[in-house]
Amino acid sequence: MKHVLLFAMVFSLVLVSCSNDDGPTASVSVNGTQLTATPSNFVVGDRSDFNGDIDASFTGNGGTATRVFSWNNNLSTADYNADITATAQGTFQMVVRDSEGATVLDRSLNGAVEPDSFDGVTSSGTSGIWTVTITVTDFNGDGSFSLSEGD
Repeated sequence: MKHVLLFAMVFSLVLVSCSNDDGPTASVSVNGTQLTATPSNFVVGDRSDFNGDIDASFTGNGGTATRVFSWNNNLSTADYNADITATAQGTFQMVVRDSEGATVLDRSLNGAVEPDSFDGVTSSGTSGIWTVTITVTDFNGDGSFSLSEGD
């Protein structure tokens, strides 16, 4: 019985040590901060995760990730831009909602087709704490995006 138990323990250790850590991944960083799947202080009262200009990047090797953060926008619009360098697959999506939850921007880029960038000014919304959702799906490559208070 000892041999069976010992074999089971060794076999379990081999399975754990052979796990695939090189699987598809995707990540999003904002102003140098790696975003996690569960933001630490996501829209609590009048607090935001970020104030001022947003300068962000994302990368993936076939992975999928959705990251949400809050941003303090003292104006009613925001200037935005995004661009990707991707292989023939994967999408990037940016959704921005104003302080009342109204969608002021919903744009996507697809690695398989042009264009590989977008920019402009969001629709008008209510100033305050805005919510930004970034989704990369089956994304291979890298990219960047930025947001700043509009007019």
